Amino acid sequence: MNKINMLNNQEHRPEDDQPLAGKSPRHVVIFPDGNRRWAKEKGLPSLQGHLEGYKKMQSFYEWCKKRGVKIVTVFGFSTENWNRTKEEVDYLMNLLENFLAHNREKYREEGMRVRIIGQKYRLPESTQKMIEVVEEETKNNKNFQLNMAISYGGRWDIVQAVQKIIEEKISAKDVSEELINSHLSTAGLPDPDMIIRAGKEKRISNFVIWQATYSELFFSDKLWPDFGESDLEEIFEEYNLRQRRFGK
Repeated sequence: MNKINMLNNQEHRPEDDQPLAGKSPRHVVIFPDGNRRWAKEKGLPSLQGHLEGYKKMQSFYEWCKKRGVKIVTVFGFSTENWNRTKEEVDYLMNLLENFLAHNREKYREEGMRVRIIGQKYRLPESTQKMIEVVEEETKNNKNFQLNMAISYGGRWDIVQAVQKIIEEKISAKDVSEELINSHLSTAGLPDPDMIIRAGKEKRISNFVIWQATYSELFFSDKLWPDFGESDLEEIFEEYNLRQRRFGK
C-alpha cells in the first residue's frame, strides 16, 4: 500500500461510540500540495504542474462523490500565495476562471453547488464576474457542494468574522462560538470530518483553523498530481477504523 502518514485525533461525535466502519465523511477538505515540486522533478515548467493539479482536482471530487461525500473544500490559493511571481499568480487566476467557465454546464447537470470562499475582492475583475455568475447559477443545487478557497487564510477568516460582529454592534456577552461560526466565510457548512494534505508536508498552513478542531487528519507522501483514487481509498479505509470521541 502507498505510505500515508496519518494523525488520529481520537475524537468523537456523541452518536459515534463505534468505529466509523462503512461511514463516509460528509465534508472533506483537500490540500492539493506539491504541484510545483512535481513539475520540477519531471523537468517541466512549474505552471504545467498547476495545470495537472487542476485536472486532478476534477477527478478527486468525482472520487469523493462516488463514496458518498456531500461537500469538498479545496485550498486553491492562500493569502500568502499573493507573494508568488506575477506570472504564476496570473496563471492561477486564469486557471480558476477557465475551470469555472468550462464546467458551468456540468454543475447544472449534476446539481452541484459551487462557492468561492476568501477575499474575492482581491481577485481580477473578470474572475470576480465569473465567480458571481457560477455562484448565482448553482446556488439552489443540492446534490453536491464544491467550495474553492481562493485568497483564503484561516486567521483572516476569524478576523473578518470578528470585524463583522463589531460592525453589527453585538454585545460582548452575546459573543459565542455559534455566533462566530455564523460570520465565518464557511457559514452554513458543517465542520470538515476529514482533512487530507498531499505533498509530504504535515501542517495545516493557516487553512480552516477554526473549523478543523475535530477533523481527522491525513497526510500523504504523494505530490498532488500523483495522488490517485487508490490513495483516497486507503485513507477512507483508515477513517472507517477510527473513533471520534469529541473530547468525551
